[in-house]
Formats: sequence, C-alpha cells, structure tokens
Amino acid sequence: MRIVFVHGAFVRDGAWWWQPTAEVLARHGLRSSAAVLPSCESEPRGDLHADAEAVRALLDASDEPALLVGHSYGGMVITTLGDHPAIHRLVYVTSFLPDVGEALADLGTGGPVHISHGDGTASVREELVRPRFAQDFDDRTYAAAAGRLNRQNEAVFGQPATRAAWREVPSTYVVCGEDRATLPETQRAQAARATDVVELPVAHHPFVTRPDLVAGVLLRPRPTG
Repeated sequence: MRIVFVHGAFVRDGAWWWQPTAEVLARHGLRSSAAVLPSCESEPRGDLHADAEAVRALLDASDEPALLVGHSYGGMVITTLGDHPAIHRLVYVTSFLPDVGEALADLGTGGPVHISHGDGTASVREELVRPRFAQDFDDRTYAAAAGRLNRQNEAVFGQPATRAAWREVPSTYVVCGEDRATLPETQRAQAARATDVVELPVAHHPFVTRPDLVAGVLLRPRPTG
C-alpha cells in the first residue's frame, strides 16, 4: 500500500505540508508521495481537471494499491478522479465530497477567504491565514508555511466535478473539530456522504501539527459499507 497526498488551495510544495505525517507512516513501512497541482504550481495555471490528471499520473506510475488523501480543496481533486483502479480507499481531511455537477463554490465553504488579482488568479487573504488556517502553528512552522502560500487559478472554484469517486470507492472523512477555516458543521454535512467518519480535536492542518492523529486514521483498515 502507498499513500498519495493532495494538498489544498493557495499553497505550493505539498511534500513539505505532508512531511510530518509521511514520517510517521514511514516508521510503519508505508511509502508516500505528494501531488504537484498545476492550478497553483505551474505557469500557466492549470484547472481542476489538470490537477486531477496530475494525481492520475501518480496513480498510473505503479500497480500498487493507493490510499488517496485529499485536504480541503484537494477533496475536489480526488473526487474528480472517479474509480481509478489503483485507488484502494479515499480519505478526506476537512474537505469536500462534491457530487457530479457540484463545484466548490456550491458547497458552503464558510465565506470568502481569498482575494482576486484580476488576472485569473486568486490568493488567500493574508490577514486570515494565522487566525483561520494556522492558529495552532508555532512561530517557526508558521513562517515556513507562510513562505509556501501561492496564487491559484480562480477557475477551479467554479468548476463542477465530472465524477464522484466517493460513490464508487470506500471513503473516510476526517472532521477537524477546531477548524476555523472550514467550519465543523460544514464538514459534517460533507462527511454524511462518506463511508465512515472520524472526528478529531484539531485545526485546519492536522497533518502538520498532529501527524500522529492523522497517521492513526490512515493506518486503520479500509471501511466497508
């Protein structure tokens, strides 16, 4: 089994964000990789479907079954992949499970947190980063995270899902009970679509600040039902 991580919106360098959890999983003998999303890490910026194709390429690279983990916007990406044969299980971390035809903008994300730059890109509002997304980061970690914020193709927020992988593949939803960016009630509404649900007393980026808890969820057996 391998783990494929898909990060959320407005950031680059997914490997950095997921590294604390990847290190815990490595001690259990599990390999992992982090996707590079064209919508916020390439020029010109790709769209939702380009992001999905980037993750598909990672899945295609090996016949080994994969546990696919999406954070926040990353849930849109992993859902759009559909029933790729390598996907053994889906894990959504404070994320979104759109049905076919639903876009991120349709799913009640808790109010505008980004600013448009008028060139087709947007970025998170700087004054909201610490209080909404990173209230549990220490100063050193926050400085490293802030240096990895990035603009994203604004189109991804209005693009609808063309597949709904959670209808075809067992899924786990991780509700982050102390999240101020995606409110817990929004998460619980999305979690109703998943096969099973785990709620943790964590904020928006638990794979950075509580990797032990996130790894514990990933190490659980695949849900059935």
